[in-house]
Amino acid sequence: MKNFKKAVCIATLLGSAGFMSNAMAADNLAEFHGENQECDSCHMPDGELSNDSLTYENEQCVACHGTLAEVAEETKHEHYNAHESHFPGDVSCTSCHSAHEKSMVYCDSCHSFDFDMPYTKKWERHEPSIDELLKDQSDRQAALAEAPRDTVDVVVVGSGGAGFSAAVSAHDHGAKVILIEKEPVIGGNAKLAAGGMNAAWTDQQKAKGIKDSVESMYKDTMKGGRDLNEPELVEVLTSHSKGSVDWLTGMGADLNDVGRMGGASANRSHRPTGGAGVGAHVIQVLYDNAVKRDVDMRMNTRGIEILKDDKGNVKGLLVKGMYKGYYWIKADAVILATGGFAKNNERVSKLDPKLKGFISTNQPGATGDGIDVASNAGAAMTDLQYIQAHPTLSVKGGVMVTEAVRGNGAILVNREGKRFVNEITTRDKASAAILNQTGKSAFLIFDDSVRKSLSKIDKYIGLGVVPSADSLVKLGDMTGIDGKNLTEAVARYNSLLKSGKDTDFGRPNLPRALNEGNYYAIEVTPGVHHTMGGVKIDSKAEIMDAKKQVIPGLYGAGEVTGGVHGANRLGGNAISDIVTFGRMAGENAAAYSKKN
Repeated sequence: MKNFKKAVCIATLLGSAGFMSNAMAADNLAEFHGENQECDSCHMPDGELSNDSLTYENEQCVACHGTLAEVAEETKHEHYNAHESHFPGDVSCTSCHSAHEKSMVYCDSCHSFDFDMPYTKKWERHEPSIDELLKDQSDRQAALAEAPRDTVDVVVVGSGGAGFSAAVSAHDHGAKVILIEKEPVIGGNAKLAAGGMNAAWTDQQKAKGIKDSVESMYKDTMKGGRDLNEPELVEVLTSHSKGSVDWLTGMGADLNDVGRMGGASANRSHRPTGGAGVGAHVIQVLYDNAVKRDVDMRMNTRGIEILKDDKGNVKGLLVKGMYKGYYWIKADAVILATGGFAKNNERVSKLDPKLKGFISTNQPGATGDGIDVASNAGAAMTDLQYIQAHPTLSVKGGVMVTEAVRGNGAILVNREGKRFVNEITTRDKASAAILNQTGKSAFLIFDDSVRKSLSKIDKYIGLGVVPSADSLVKLGDMTGIDGKNLTEAVARYNSLLKSGKDTDFGRPNLPRALNEGNYYAIEVTPGVHHTMGGVKIDSKAEIMDAKKQVIPGLYGAGEVTGGVHGANRLGGNAISDIVTFGRMAGENAAAYSKKN
């Protein structure tokens, strides 16, 4: 059946004049498929949708068209290919392809490439807020009047690094777990993280002769956060960082490459061998381990309301599935791992007006749901006013360029072809410096030696956002940079490297000269990247109320929480944060469940 279906699909895609005329006449995928296939090619035998994850439906797409890798081979483009996705986890064709209505390219929620997909309409998101959903009294009350649809020990809300770490950890400490995610795909912002995972005095550092310490990481983190961080949380982050790396590598992660990110006094950013993106790799490892443990994972499902008993203890979570509607899950503990709100510019600009209208580096689900759910449950908030812009968002394509490109040797120049900042200063300072340049953007300049040091760069080149030339003058002509000044700036940088000290801008690490092979440029500008503030937690990842009392059974981990990073997060600390506090929340929630 699969081969027959695939043959029909290929004929349809490549096909005859009849197939093509039907495609032209159809208004959506359901109409098009209806010309040559029955309804059960997509739907369950009873005609119903399988679940909120659309598990069965996506399996039917694969049965007909092949795996995502196979489809990617058939849909190659000169540069970007939407099917050659950076998304970890299982294939989710229905993220983009709808049947009975116009489709929307999910990639357009982040990127500005011109994706050509049949039966599409412009990307848009009309998602009611948590408070608006709570006004839906009749449906909510009807769901709450029913018996719980499921009973578990722990519910985890969010499928990023914090959520998956919490789910795997809770399971391994004896808890039955359900993990829900409002997006159609897993990974949260973590799947986009490229630079590394900060950790101090690890086996990987020792193997490379890198000297570091927990105390040094602590001091760097506090300094980067302007000493506004909660010291006890920074103590947890730094003292557990090696353990988090060990935990991940014990489950199959490759974190053997070690580089440096802004604000660090030592090379401590761990990533896969060759410098591949760390986030998608970590998520894939965590996902694979969740699958091995049979963790119940539900996509397209929002957490709406923390449910409590008469004593104020958590007793469950009201959720809303995109297709299955409202229901509630009985649970002793709920872990909020929903990420921040950097994609919600209305909220961002109210807290920091100078960021009004800024685009964001975040995935579309980072709107602040978890903060609203926690607030409605009585949680206290902290540091919400501190919002970070990432300095190097590619102007072309909306691609976030990892800080590791600078850490491995790239320099920043303006249109006048001049350096203007210490490239690996903290993100807030780098972003402010770029916004002060002509056009409010700048250019990352590097050569083949930097390119070879970090495999992630080949991804940017493959996307077509990196002009290159065999001379700096030619590169300047291509990009609108003053080529004469650019040549002088690179020569000056190389001479500073030879002397061993950047007397111009105080850059602490000068890893390599820029004089090998071709030269490359990426035009960049700041984008809203990380929200440092959120739900107030203690050193056990327990969520607290305004009186600094623990809300029994409620835990938080990752960007939904505040206090870890103070006023400014250091690059590389996010993955360490979400894994460290995620696995701690999972362990403590499982222990709490056993006592109740």
